[in-house]
Amino acid sequence: MGNWGRARGAIAAWPGIASARQRLLRWPEVLRRLMAALAPMVRGWVAAELMPGRLLPWLPVAFGSGIALYFAAEREPALWAGAAAAAVGAALAFRARHRPVAFPMLLGIAAVASGFAVATLRTAVVSHPVLRLSAWNVEIDGWVEVREQRARSDRIVVRVQKLEAARMLLRPERIRISVRKGTAPAVGSFVHLKARLTPPLAPLRPGGYDYARDLFFQGLGASGFALGKIELRPPPGPPSLYLRYSTALADLRDAIDARIVAQAPGDQGAIASALLTGKRDAITTPVNDAMFISGLGHVLSISGYHMAVVAGVVFFFMRALLALIPPLASRAPIKKWAAVTALAATTFYLLLSGAEVATQRSFIMIAIVLFGVLLDRQTLTFRSITVAALAVLLLTPETLVHPSFQMSFAATLALVAVYQWQFYWRPGADSPVGVRAALWGVREITSLIVCSAAAGFATTLFAAYHFHRLAPYGVLANLLAMPVVSAWVMPVGLLGIVAMPFGFDAVMWRLMAAGVDWMIAVAVWVANLPGAVGRIAAFGTGPLLLATVGLLLICLLRTPLRLAGLIVAAVAVMWAASGPRPDIMVSSDGRSVAMRGTDGHFAVARTGSDTFAVREWLTADADRRQPKDQSLTAGVRCDPDGCVGALADGRLIALSRTLAAFAEDCQRAAVIASPRDAPPGCAAGLIIDRSRWRGSGAVALYREGKGFALWPTRPPGYDRPWSPAYVASTPVPSRTLRTPDRTPDATPRLEDLQPGD
Repeated sequence: MGNWGRARGAIAAWPGIASARQRLLRWPEVLRRLMAALAPMVRGWVAAELMPGRLLPWLPVAFGSGIALYFAAEREPALWAGAAAAAVGAALAFRARHRPVAFPMLLGIAAVASGFAVATLRTAVVSHPVLRLSAWNVEIDGWVEVREQRARSDRIVVRVQKLEAARMLLRPERIRISVRKGTAPAVGSFVHLKARLTPPLAPLRPGGYDYARDLFFQGLGASGFALGKIELRPPPGPPSLYLRYSTALADLRDAIDARIVAQAPGDQGAIASALLTGKRDAITTPVNDAMFISGLGHVLSISGYHMAVVAGVVFFFMRALLALIPPLASRAPIKKWAAVTALAATTFYLLLSGAEVATQRSFIMIAIVLFGVLLDRQTLTFRSITVAALAVLLLTPETLVHPSFQMSFAATLALVAVYQWQFYWRPGADSPVGVRAALWGVREITSLIVCSAAAGFATTLFAAYHFHRLAPYGVLANLLAMPVVSAWVMPVGLLGIVAMPFGFDAVMWRLMAAGVDWMIAVAVWVANLPGAVGRIAAFGTGPLLLATVGLLLICLLRTPLRLAGLIVAAVAVMWAASGPRPDIMVSSDGRSVAMRGTDGHFAVARTGSDTFAVREWLTADADRRQPKDQSLTAGVRCDPDGCVGALADGRLIALSRTLAAFAEDCQRAAVIASPRDAPPGCAAGLIIDRSRWRGSGAVALYREGKGFALWPTRPPGYDRPWSPAYVASTPVPSRTLRTPDRTPDATPRLEDLQPGD
């Protein structure tokens, strides 16, 4: 010990060690001085961010946070609770209106409470019966309100006038029914049909996209498919005013669609019709996939880009036309006249396209810009997007959890931030280089690249969260295709609509199809590039919320404090990439089971022909395989009674189809899934049978030591209007439904949920 003490003293006395020790001891003093030097600078940045008007864009953020809290509740809140909280918050904010610190904080709290109250009120207003159990041979009489022509079948939405079914306690008011291709009646028809009805589709995996919630706010209480022939019958009375409006609008859309398809059949005509009428169901699956893989999928959903092009084209041509009349050009405010004409054109385009969420948001934005032209005010600011966000959330708060709203506003926020920061490279106009650059369109190309990159980065994590896809070559595809769409396809399409009443529209549709053909060629070429299909495994809402905070900091802050947003976004990306993946997935009817084997991928056992849940699981697992891929059954043994597979640690997972299968499975399997009820006394470690999945829905299991942590789609006690609680005869033990510390994520179908731009 004495020798070690002397050696330690000699090391401490060594000059190098001594100097390093002294420097280390000085670090606290250096940090203190650094913080003292930075403190005034940071205080100045904070003061600049709190200047009058700077906090206004955060108002819809607080309002949306209240809406998010509402949808996170497990039980439906009382209508008076949100209203009372909003009233108290508003009163406190009014009392503190002269206090520079308390007023913004209390105003934000009042905005959160107001968002919660508005979402609660919206649910109460749209409340309607929702089917709870499947029903066969249901006889329906009603009005056809919507007709959708799809690739393999058609769909109609029927407002029920009369419904006859045995043992159906709750009778839906509006139903979406799939019918055979080419048999869908026209909008406004009164029909009689028989159908099999099912409850709105619940999430296909824990944390998956809630289709039932989406259908609830669309006023749909059930879905199903027609059995036999659909009969047209005389209506019992005159249709409603809304139905007459829907019929007239559907007739107009069908007429435009028919004229386009007659001159441009195939995907060219289908995409051209989607750009003008919003009817995108006829696009074939390969082209639709290529559009999304390449990053051009946003073109298929009418949103901000389309509205801006329509408004810009109409404004430019109207102003140019009026400028050709000297008396008007010199005396009349032709710029404002052009703005009024553009506003009327965008209003017509809004109605023609079906007024989806992204279209509503973009219309409000365009209307604000055009009103700014009328008032001689600059309008491309954060205030315009603030007004647009508040308007959309006030009217339809449920859109907050929809990918279209999230991606649309993320892209728009990034583009407005780029515009505000003057981020474009502007070569000097007086220099020879600047003149040559202007002649060659360098500024326009640079602007397009910067805009595409900004919008792409802003929406990347949202696209990964909802669709589990990335578009690595999105900037390239947009750079090649969007100039043609902006300068050729959309203007020619608008001319086709104008020329249609006069009978000279055929040539316009053929010209439009030529431009669309170029866009398809770009999409297919980019989609076939190496690494074009970027897949990412599912992650929770935690990383998405954190990334949203980072995006808001980057875009809304104007001082160097916005660099903190980059750090927040980087942490969100690392969090999303490090999330755990489930070891077992069980469908909501117990007919499909996926188990992670030794190779780290899912093996699937299922009974029946429904592959939708399996496709969802594979997509969320970043697995390229399709549900019918033979490799999915590797390591799974099946017979008429059931299937058996194994996890990586050797524990057996059983899918028991018959009662005979339980005799062996209960003795050997660690987990049993079944569409039936398990017999009493089954000794398996964990049983997910009919008595379980009826109450919990689809479940995910995570290995935890020798047991499993079970994560249900519907936690115990969950009861919302779009997903009523299931009253089971035997309560599910709460100890087996312990939820891991994970946050859910969402996966909508690409064919039903198109992102905006």
